Amino acid sequence: MITKTNTRNERPSKPVSASYTTIAVQMLPSDANPMGNVHGGTILKLVDMAAAAAALRHSRKNVVTVSIDRMDFIQPVYVGNLLTLKASVNYVGTTSMEVGVRVEAEDLRSGNVTHTNSSYLTYVALDDQGRPTIVPEVIPRTSDEKRRWKEGKQRRDQRLRMLTARQKARSRAKE
Repeated sequence: MITKTNTRNERPSKPVSASYTTIAVQMLPSDANPMGNVHGGTILKLVDMAAAAAALRHSRKNVVTVSIDRMDFIQPVYVGNLLTLKASVNYVGTTSMEVGVRVEAEDLRSGNVTHTNSSYLTYVALDDQGRPTIVPEVIPRTSDEKRRWKEGKQRRDQRLRMLTARQKARSRAKE
């Protein structure tokens, strides 16, 4: 994907579509408990893998997971289901990226597809020395991408407020 330069600040930019990532994995008995329900940790690992791939596609840098907002298990996933994870970059800070992941489980016999999870993860891009490095801006083009960009900015602002409050509380506790 060719990046273009934003004339406002000379920072490269990429469309959201450059980060689109889809992973599909059939769930096996080794992924589940004795009742046939897939372990949440198995799903969480796949979510992190899909999100990291999207962040890497956007930044073309090594990335590390900084946070996962939350993971609600809306519907169960069973052995034999085809788990499909769809990830894309929603919003970009200077060195960080918010990636949204949608998880769906397909019963391969019936064809029934169920939305099982969604989550937002934050990644930071690292340079060759392991330090945070600037990432390209993201350009939302569709109405859905623009909505996710706006909501991602709001979530980032909220995360930063929470981080600042925690840091202040720790400083007061040390005094």
